[in-house]
Amino acid sequence: MKQIRFKNSKGLSLAGDLQGENKRKVIIMCHGFRSNRFSKGRFDRFSEAFSKAGFSVLRFDFSGCGDSEDTALSLKNEVDDLSSAIAFVKSQGFEEIALYGHSLGARVCLEAFQPEDITTMVLTGAGTGPVHYNWKEEFTDTQLNELAATGFLTQPVQHSNRDHITISKQMLDDFSECDQQLLLSRISCPVLIVHGELGEEAILMPITQQGMKWLSDDSKLEVLQGAEHDFMTHLDEVEELALHWWKIHF
Repeated sequence: MKQIRFKNSKGLSLAGDLQGENKRKVIIMCHGFRSNRFSKGRFDRFSEAFSKAGFSVLRFDFSGCGDSEDTALSLKNEVDDLSSAIAFVKSQGFEEIALYGHSLGARVCLEAFQPEDITTMVLTGAGTGPVHYNWKEEFTDTQLNELAATGFLTQPVQHSNRDHITISKQMLDDFSECDQQLLLSRISCPVLIVHGELGEEAILMPITQQGMKWLSDDSKLEVLQGAEHDFMTHLDEVEELALHWWKIHF
C-alpha cells in the first residue's frame, strides 16, 4: 500500500492510500458523513479484500476530513473531490474505474458519475433520494446555535491529525435537497445497492426501493436482514456481495 496525495480543483491537498498491483482497473472508495478513508476499519478490510481479488484500490479523505486539507463539508465539495480522484487515477494510467461508496459517499458517487469514466458501482447504506433528518437529534444546542449564527457548526472528531470537522448549513440541506429521478436516471452503468433494514436503514431502504426503476435493468438492490447502517455485524456478507459484483461487472 502506498500513501498518496492529489489536489482537488480548489488546490486543496487530499490524502489517500493506493493498494494493489492491477495497473488497469481501480476501485475508488468514498467514505460517509463525518468519517474518513478508514471508515472505522471497514475500508481497511474491503481494500485488502478487493486488492487480493486482483484490483487496485484508492481510498481517500474528502477535503475537510481525515488527513486532507481543511475546508467546510458540503456535497458540492465532496463531488469535486471525487471528480479529482477520478482524474488522478486516469493520470496514473488506469483505464477502468469502479466506485464503492458508503452512506453520504454513495450519494457522492451518484452525483459525480460520468458514463465515460465509470464502469460500475457498489453502494452501501446509500442516500438515493431526499432524506429528512432531525438535526436536533444529531447535534447539541450549542452546535445548532453556532450554525444559526455563522452558517457552520464544529463537530469534534478523534483523528491523529484532526480534532474537528466543520459542517456547512448547505451540507445539512444537501441531504433533503435531492431530485431522485434526476439523480438516478442519468446513471447508465450497473449499480449494486446494499441496504440493511434496521435503524437509519429503515428510512433509506424504502427510498432506494422506489428509485430502482430509474437505474439500469442490470442494477440490483440487496437487503440484509438484521443489518444496521454501519453494517458492522454483516461485513462478511457485504464483502461477498461486492466481490461477486466486481467479478461479473468489472
